Amino acid sequence: MVVYGVALLSACMLVGMVVGDLLGSLIGVKANVGGVGIAMLLLILSTDHLRRTLRLDVPAQQGIGFWSAMYIPIVVAMAAQQDVVAAVKGGPAALLAGVLAVVLSFALVPVIARIGQPASSRREAAPGAALTLKSGE
Repeated sequence: MVVYGVALLSACMLVGMVVGDLLGSLIGVKANVGGVGIAMLLLILSTDHLRRTLRLDVPAQQGIGFWSAMYIPIVVAMAAQQDVVAAVKGGPAALLAGVLAVVLSFALVPVIARIGQPASSRREAAPGAALTLKSGE
């Protein structure tokens, strides 16, 4: 029942676009403000609600899951392309901010990876941990 996934996805996308356009006009911007994010949230909330009320059978859930998995990477790629074009037109300050955000994100990967690990495994994974000897060894 992949068709249910397409129908739910398209309904959420249409509502998200309308709400995004309304938000843009309310704040005085001639652009869609958060329409894709609103559509994603609507898709998650509506799918969760339909699952909890047992209105979705397994094939319909698989269809929605398939289209949700296809939808998110495509939308992220489209938004990233628009961001890059806007940054290049915005000048060096926008490009510098983007580059610094990416570098900082890469630098924080090891820090975030350690979150939730027990202290003993952190010591074992620390650089040079294998070279340290305890007294009496």
